[in-house]
Amino acid sequence: MKTTVVIPTYNEADNLRAITTSLLDLRISELEILIVDDESPDGTGALADGLSREFAPCVHVLHRPAKSGLGTAYIQGFAWGMQNGADYLVQMDADFSHSPHYVPQFLNEIDKYDVVVGSRYVPGGRLDERWSFGRYLLSWWANSVYVRLILGLRVRDATAGFKLWRRSALEKINLAQVRSNGYVFQVEMAYLSEQNGLRILEYPIYFEDRRIGHSKMSMPVKWEAASRVWEIRSRYGRLRNNSAQVAHLLKV
Repeated sequence: MKTTVVIPTYNEADNLRAITTSLLDLRISELEILIVDDESPDGTGALADGLSREFAPCVHVLHRPAKSGLGTAYIQGFAWGMQNGADYLVQMDADFSHSPHYVPQFLNEIDKYDVVVGSRYVPGGRLDERWSFGRYLLSWWANSVYVRLILGLRVRDATAGFKLWRRSALEKINLAQVRSNGYVFQVEMAYLSEQNGLRILEYPIYFEDRRIGHSKMSMPVKWEAASRVWEIRSRYGRLRNNSAQVAHLLKV
């Protein structure tokens, strides 16, 4: 069974080799990595090309001509993976906020589910200890209260960006209908997962602040994402007869 890891990048030259080798070191059978670069000015694209030659045929690169947003990067990456025979598709960041060591754990669970969500807000999930209380409170409230109240979601981490999808789940969602870009893309995908009655596992993870570089999640970006939740509700309505099966893994 082929697994394709989709990693969108913009100015991730300092992290890219490390995240790529960390994933390959997992020795997962039939693992491929697709780097989707938005013409990063720091040379990420050229570095990605070098990695694709060094680790051929396991690493691939999709170059986009400009910074076009997180949502379209994932949609194009998922489409590429499915066209190239992926049975499972992982979405994750390049900056180690999503630790590669969870990928085998997600794969161990996917037989029973359609999507495994790396969740910060289920029992056992944790955030970097360097987060201030105010930052934690805002993130928890946005995910576990605000988005769930507006859209009727059951998942507790609606903006989670670390997920393992079955190919069939993405086909059922129909990516052509997804309109959100930026960070609210994660919310729309969570909504569509539940709207389509997918079997969802929220798997507790430790979410680490990025090791190198600066976060792209500024306060204006956060407020924009929050406001666009209402666009999702306007487009689809609030979930009422929610048939999704949402499970939380209890780690001991």
